[in-house]
Amino acid sequence: MHVDFAIVGAGPAGLCFARTLAHRGLSVLLVEQQSLASLRDPPFDGREIALTQRSVRILHELGIWQRLGPADVSPLRSARVLNGQSRHGLRVSPNSEAEDALGYLVPNHRIRRAAYASIEHEPTITFACDTSVEAVTLGDDAARLRLSNGGEVTAKLIVAADSRYSRVRRDVGIAADMHDFGKTMLVCRMALEKPHGDEALEWFGHHQTLAALPLNNAEASIVLTLPPHDIQRVMAMDDRAFQADMRRRFDGRFGEMRLTSTRHAYPLVGVYARRFMAQRLALIGDAAVGMHPVTAHGFNLGLRSVEALGGLVAQAAANGGDIASTDLLRRYQGRHRRATWPLYAATTAIVAIYTNEGPAARLTRTALLRASQALPPVRRAIAHALTAGHPVAAEVRRHRS
Repeated sequence: MHVDFAIVGAGPAGLCFARTLAHRGLSVLLVEQQSLASLRDPPFDGREIALTQRSVRILHELGIWQRLGPADVSPLRSARVLNGQSRHGLRVSPNSEAEDALGYLVPNHRIRRAAYASIEHEPTITFACDTSVEAVTLGDDAARLRLSNGGEVTAKLIVAADSRYSRVRRDVGIAADMHDFGKTMLVCRMALEKPHGDEALEWFGHHQTLAALPLNNAEASIVLTLPPHDIQRVMAMDDRAFQADMRRRFDGRFGEMRLTSTRHAYPLVGVYARRFMAQRLALIGDAAVGMHPVTAHGFNLGLRSVEALGGLVAQAAANGGDIASTDLLRRYQGRHRRATWPLYAATTAIVAIYTNEGPAARLTRTALLRASQALPPVRRAIAHALTAGHPVAAEVRRHRS
């Protein structure tokens, strides 16, 4: 089989990149280990994606945002960060009246479903589901994949979007710096007795990290981060015990808390590839940068990679150039490194400070939060990073109404 692009991994980043190639006369193969049925209607996985204003704009331009229903989109109007038992923390809100929200929370499985639906009937896009990559060969004129179903694929460019544990990245010899935070994240949905006010809460308690992300219908996405053995114990609780435990952990600030979904656990591992490209190969999404979720920028940075690589490819195709030239891939790598490295490094440092239980670290993070709250430029910079400086609130309001 011969195609222009072979995308390995049909997660949100891979699907969105395939969408950028639609209507450009370019042939695309998506290789995915999951079944076609799971792509068409993915199950709830507990993860809520906090989309920045910029990400909403990208999804809208791709025609994916319009496929989400009003019930899928919950506004994130402000955020509060607390440390320990102190009630003094950092509160972040939009920088201007033109923006009524920092961002929007959308279930991960809904994004995946909308992204798949946007390309399901594209004649230039083919799916190879229930299939994995057995071998990758990179050459001057083309790249080749050997698939588990016995097929062989020749492509002008291979795009690896196969998670932060990317097999393709490893097989082509691209090293990655991986940081295992030694913690596991439990996520679920809960109905709250007391209103959340569309405000996200990030609470660095002693020996635990809690988050409550505001959802529609008086619900919240609850995130509990603990060492793996402690998460196993919490996962094993029956619903009644779990609800009581969560109310205790949140110090009763939301009143009664009732479980409304299944519970899911994920290990916390950060990944940053040392290169985002090789000969006729590019890394996007988590295969390039896998973020700790504390700053909620994982998929947002994945969309940045889709936008950067997709824009360069579109320009090359329109000009009759090589859509997989070394120069193009180097430009993509430079752009995406500049967009991601500062935030990745800062996030890793923040997590180190806010999960250290030593007395000195506790005092340091309390002082940092108070200083940030006292300095308006710091708050504005954080809000700008969350919104990515793209006011699309009016368009979102129209979509949700």
